[in-house]
Amino acid sequence: MNILIVKLSAIGDVIHTLPALNAIRRQYPQAQITWVVEAAAAELIIGHPALNRVIVSRRKQWIKQLKGPQWKTALREITAFIQQLRDTRYDVVIDFHALLKSALLVFLARGHRKIGFGKGMQHMEHSYLVLNERVAPVDMEIHALTRQLMLIEAIGVHSREVVYDIPISADDERQVKALLAAHGMNAARPLLAINPVALWDTKLWFNDRFSDLADRLISIHGVEIVFTGAKADVPVIEEIRAMMTKSAANLAGKTSLKMLAAIYRKAVCVVSTDTGPMHLAAAVGTPVAAIFGPTAPWRTGPFGAGHQVIRTAAACSPCFQRRCEKNSHICMKEITTEIVMAEVEKILAHQKGSMG
Repeated sequence: MNILIVKLSAIGDVIHTLPALNAIRRQYPQAQITWVVEAAAAELIIGHPALNRVIVSRRKQWIKQLKGPQWKTALREITAFIQQLRDTRYDVVIDFHALLKSALLVFLARGHRKIGFGKGMQHMEHSYLVLNERVAPVDMEIHALTRQLMLIEAIGVHSREVVYDIPISADDERQVKALLAAHGMNAARPLLAINPVALWDTKLWFNDRFSDLADRLISIHGVEIVFTGAKADVPVIEEIRAMMTKSAANLAGKTSLKMLAAIYRKAVCVVSTDTGPMHLAAAVGTPVAAIFGPTAPWRTGPFGAGHQVIRTAAACSPCFQRRCEKNSHICMKEITTEIVMAEVEKILAHQKGSMG
């Protein structure tokens, strides 16, 4: 059996699809399973033990190239990508993404059964039109990870076991050990990671509160603090560090996704805004203190037990807006350093208790 999974992005969404992948592999151990994914999240699944093949779309890069002098290169790469997508006749194609960009790939793929949620799911962009098997839509208030498992359950893959198997290699672990040592992290002290940045302005907490939180955690609990993020997040994290009285490391832009997963796996806790790395920490089994404002944790919060969701439930939340229409950011302003500190301390106390 040849199976094609279509889940293109983003980091958190790809992570939420991994339990479905593993369930499919358990049910069809001899199947050839291919996953088509966009470049930004590809590293999470390249080398995954449940996959035979990964096809990478460089859609964002191609769009930029098509507007400039590299348009011929983009056309060649797009042609090669389509040829790769169509070089196999799939028994089953599953659209976990349910957007126009994924529907186009499902349409182009050579597949006997093309499966996904039918009309009625939020933000579908009519993606169901290319499907020949439409699963009844489910409530969007159900967690995204559970919705993916419900999709495959409707086609006969019965599993609610949540297994991710992020493919972290021994080399990733070695690189992380060297990186932490290079930044003066004491391996004998507990490591706590803070991921303070998100793509939406409305998801951002406040730099002075992050700096205050980090100082308190170092002073009271003797932890080593590392800040994580993308290369573009370096200036923001430097602002946070400049406001601190204690020392912390800025690892933004210095890790691959798998190295980041390895760092989080070492940590006793990860403090994060609602963003991809929050889900990565949960996927490697590290408890998360997740700061939520404009979004709904019951839909996209850290999945599983042991996490602490920090949310004051302002009247206008969740609004799911990238910009605050009231320009007040009340959902984030109401979250004080004391509130976050208390939730992190619950995690640390549980960690100490579980270790004896």
